[in-house]
Amino acid sequence: MVQFENITQSIYMRHALLAISLFSALLVGATAHAATQAATATAQVLTSADQRFADLSQRWLDGSLRLNPISATQTGDHRFDTEIDDLSAAGRRESLHFSQRMLAALNAIDARKLLPANQVDAALLRNQLRLDIWNGQTYQPWAWDPQVYSSLVGDALYTLMAREFAPLPQRLKAATARMRKLPQLLVQMRDNLDPARVPLIHAQTVAKQNHGVIDIMDSMIQPHAQVLSAPDRAALDAAMVDLRKAIDAHQIWLDKTLVPQAKGDFRLGQKLYDEKLAFTLNSRLSRTDIRARAQAAIVQTRAEMYTIARTVLQGTPDAPAAPEQPTAEQQQAVIQAALEIAYADRPTRTHLVATAEQTLADATDFVRKKNLVSLPDSPVKIILMPEFQRGVSVAYCDSPGPLDRGLETFYAVSPIPEDWKQTQVDSFLREYNRRSIAELGIHEAMPGHYVQIWHSNKYPSTLRAVLSSGSFVEGWAVYAERQMADLGFMDADPLMQLIQRKWALRGAANAILDQGLQVDGMSREEAMKLMTVTTFQEEREAAGKWVRAQLTSTQLATYFVGYSEWADLRQEAQQRALGTFDARAFHDQALSYGSPGVRFVRALMFNLPIQ
Repeated sequence: MVQFENITQSIYMRHALLAISLFSALLVGATAHAATQAATATAQVLTSADQRFADLSQRWLDGSLRLNPISATQTGDHRFDTEIDDLSAAGRRESLHFSQRMLAALNAIDARKLLPANQVDAALLRNQLRLDIWNGQTYQPWAWDPQVYSSLVGDALYTLMAREFAPLPQRLKAATARMRKLPQLLVQMRDNLDPARVPLIHAQTVAKQNHGVIDIMDSMIQPHAQVLSAPDRAALDAAMVDLRKAIDAHQIWLDKTLVPQAKGDFRLGQKLYDEKLAFTLNSRLSRTDIRARAQAAIVQTRAEMYTIARTVLQGTPDAPAAPEQPTAEQQQAVIQAALEIAYADRPTRTHLVATAEQTLADATDFVRKKNLVSLPDSPVKIILMPEFQRGVSVAYCDSPGPLDRGLETFYAVSPIPEDWKQTQVDSFLREYNRRSIAELGIHEAMPGHYVQIWHSNKYPSTLRAVLSSGSFVEGWAVYAERQMADLGFMDADPLMQLIQRKWALRGAANAILDQGLQVDGMSREEAMKLMTVTTFQEEREAAGKWVRAQLTSTQLATYFVGYSEWADLRQEAQQRALGTFDARAFHDQALSYGSPGVRFVRALMFNLPIQ
């Protein structure tokens, strides 16, 4: 686990706004956000199609959250806090039939007769329903990906205890109810998974994560048990004992059965990958388009890095030759030599979090000074990543659901593994030097995910909050990195400029690596060369990304695709502004529509047809 990037559990996609009345929310959402529609918003009247869509949206939200109670807790709907998901054959069949009924009902509505904001929400819902059906009938992750279950087991308890959305005794009693039921989810996991289809890397990762649930009980539940009444305390204690036994028994099955028998191929192949990519991105860009753009971006970014590196190395003794027109070898050597200077300025393993806190404070001050975007009025807190979520990434931003107002956003950082050798620690801290940790804080928090999701949660459409676009969210964070660099963050330090370009290279490499592994049969040697040579990543970073690319698919493409779409949107906005472009106004307006995907924001912002 050596990624300081968002994990693929799509935490940022679970921020649902469970409004008391979806009908009124859709009305406001359809009329109140685009600045160009503000003057006529209150005069608009919902058509019969809009009314039907509002009813359908309410039925889908209620049904979907009932069928996914753990996600419901994460979104801020606490009606189902005592329940867990049912992944038995009957439960999966119910979910599939529900999605099929909802899609048929949605297709019966003429989207052209909807208000523009509702046309966007209808497009998002259609994409989600088609994805749910595809997952149930074709992709079938429940049959081969044990991460589906391990994340649910951990999230079931963590989401109840991490934030104070309700009095502690109430949350503890909900945790007790869930702990009683979680052993059945482990049974469903053992019944559903076909070891012949489970990739070894997936089995090994989940085997390492399994006991993280016990850590949640020991650190987040047990210390607070004294607030319960005697009967409730006894019930909680009994549930914990039973769940510990179930986790221990499950560990034996993971170690003795699943891991030894895991024979599946982590590579999806072209057909499955292209289908999943289309659902994930909901973009006009194809796999081949993305690869061509990413390759061109790598060439351009390396050229920019070379120019910066020449400046950094001026007057440096024993610096490599740096002609204006370098050979490939000269370009590589000069950039690497300049990066070495940045790598020397790094924290110790025990000061990782403290460095993240300081650089986050610096970024916050800079954003305020530059008036880049409107800032949140809710707090962000750096925490250690819960054990059950470790193994895929080393950092993520976890914002509360919009109904859980005033609660903290978590910027979670994983500790360096205790079993790493000193050479591994050194490699990791070279990659996550002080400037890279600053870049991380920009991406995850200020003005990245934390700020963007705060804006998104203010949008009144419940549906849009649930169906947020990963490429929109990740794209904004990468776009924010470039904006901070262009504005001179850290006193326009050329080494910070160099590190920002290196992170941009990582985004482009992510997109190539993702499809290279999943479709093109890219070997580990080829992947490591792409990462460690072409895009200057350290061995620990690259090794972790190799693991991550096996454990996930399509999500790694969201960074580069999303950034490309955001950059295109800004360029168009500047051209339309005819010399009057205001960056803060652009950012606030673009973020005001929720997180529906950049192409939808473009249509709403410029009053274009929804396609």
